[in-house]
Amino acid sequence: MITQETIQQILSRIDIVEIVGGFVKLKKRGSSYLGLCPFHNEKTPSFTVSPAKEIYKCFGCGRSGNAVSFLMEHEKYSYVDALKFLAAKYNVTIEETYSSPEVVQQRQTADSLFIINSFAQQFFAKQLFETEEGKSVALTYLKERGFREDIIHKFQLGYSPQQRDAFAAEAIKQQYNPELLTKTGIVVERNGQLVDNYRERIIFPVHNNTGKVIGFGARIIGKKENAPKYINTPENEVYIKSKILYGTYFARQAIDKNDECLLVEGYTDVISLHQAGIENVVASGGTSLTPDQLRLIKKYSNNLTILYDGDAAGVKAAMRGLDLALEEGLNVRLVLIPDKEDPDSYVNKVGASGFTEFIKQNKKDVILFQLEVMLKDAGNDSTKKAAAVNTIAESISRINKVEDFTRQQDYIHKSAELLKIDEAGLHALVNKFIRERVSKLEQKLPTEEELLQDSFPQETFENATAQLLSTDEQNERALVRCLLDFGLLPWDDDSTTAQFILAESEEWDMIDNPELQMIIDQYKQWLNNGMEPTMKNFLFHEDQKISKAVVALADFSEEISPNWIKIYEAGLPTKEDLYRQEVTSVIIYLKLRKIKRMIEENQRDMERPHNEEELLTLIRTHQHLKQMEMELTKELGTVILR
Repeated sequence: MITQETIQQILSRIDIVEIVGGFVKLKKRGSSYLGLCPFHNEKTPSFTVSPAKEIYKCFGCGRSGNAVSFLMEHEKYSYVDALKFLAAKYNVTIEETYSSPEVVQQRQTADSLFIINSFAQQFFAKQLFETEEGKSVALTYLKERGFREDIIHKFQLGYSPQQRDAFAAEAIKQQYNPELLTKTGIVVERNGQLVDNYRERIIFPVHNNTGKVIGFGARIIGKKENAPKYINTPENEVYIKSKILYGTYFARQAIDKNDECLLVEGYTDVISLHQAGIENVVASGGTSLTPDQLRLIKKYSNNLTILYDGDAAGVKAAMRGLDLALEEGLNVRLVLIPDKEDPDSYVNKVGASGFTEFIKQNKKDVILFQLEVMLKDAGNDSTKKAAAVNTIAESISRINKVEDFTRQQDYIHKSAELLKIDEAGLHALVNKFIRERVSKLEQKLPTEEELLQDSFPQETFENATAQLLSTDEQNERALVRCLLDFGLLPWDDDSTTAQFILAESEEWDMIDNPELQMIIDQYKQWLNNGMEPTMKNFLFHEDQKISKAVVALADFSEEISPNWIKIYEAGLPTKEDLYRQEVTSVIIYLKLRKIKRMIEENQRDMERPHNEEELLTLIRTHQHLKQMEMELTKELGTVILR
């Protein structure tokens, strides 16, 4: 974990205009900056950056956030990676909290592997472009395959020469650790000597989401007996095959923008499509998709289109991992490339526009395609047909999210028609598979006693903005905004504004919105820990839900033009001048809301049967509440008119 002191150092140096301006062309407009939104296609600028509030907002698509969340959204960094990017930019030394010796060792090993991989990538690139062997053997081969030099540089391709220990000797000369060198897989130990593992091969560096090289794929040039076509990096601290899709670093923004991920098998498929301008593409390496890989895709888009060869092997490969993809809630489509082609050769044959149009016209629904393939294979064999019914029912049962209910029912209807079986029977079979899976999950669930030990409410932010336009919601938001803006200012001689707001809010139970209540709870926790919470602490909170909630409280319309004073030659009272009136009016309104609810509840109680004494108590309660309502209404008018 990065220490709070380091985080504060990073945050204190952030210039949001500088960070966002590194990716978006911004023009000054009043006190803000304006540009074309990088998150959706637009011709008229609606993307606004406020240096005063340290936030951005697009009034076209609604995206908003701060410098850290911008990097997370645009560059697809994790929170920690975004902080590390900013630390490097602003020359802040990262300090981390205490970790066990094992964790420290693992981190140090990972850092060393990154350094070795970076050195290796540069070595292989130099061999490709600056040596006679590389240019005559490998560069010529790549150009014959149709790859331009700019795309070769973009993907940082390289060449490992024929010499037995060309890389190993250079790495030892540079004093890299032999044990770590073998861990990368670039070199291997034979007869007590380190030798190169990728000799006479094209080198494809594999990058993580921040662009660091984590491993390599090495493709043989030409055909050699008993030699595998590809050699890949063995698993280590930074290269975990089940969590990697080749090309993600280069495709992440395009996938997000197109809201679709194209999945192919090989490295060259990815590179050829990129060269053709089709950039929302990643490769699986021909293996079954894993849950981690599918979640990586879902991070950018819910729409997955699989592009595979049209032969039997390609169809079989496309079917792998299908159930997992459905479980993850991905909308999966399949495109089979015709004429014994693969995506690499086909895009070179028909061109970018022809390839894009082919994909558009030939997307198949994967579940229905799977059923058609199984029925074709089954023919008149009743056993195979029964197996097809079970397989398709289990696949449909994986579509188990509430929002996908209609989609599941549609699949049941269409599948029953293709299978020529009773729809109700297929529905029952799907439900049977669902029940079996639920039953297995229940066996793994914690006991009631274990649940009681972890009773933290699992409130989420998902429905928090549903009633933003209501007056009640606006006043709750106004109260939290007052807490963030003025909490550290004095209220009276003995207390701060935060102490006053928190006491009133707790006593009157003023906040209904769980999102806003979580902000208040965090504020209270920081105060109790001796920290002075500021708007900046919340804007750059590690929990992006809290950060986004606070960004949503900010209002660009509140910014005053710097030309106001010049034009009117007069000062304008600021919010800081009027904060006590604002806090008081908001609190009075929320008290009135609470009293109104109590009156309504009391009236409902009065409508029920009561004895004389109970009824008298209810009448007195009603009178007392009405008196409080009148006094608060009068006070509210005084505050507003003051």
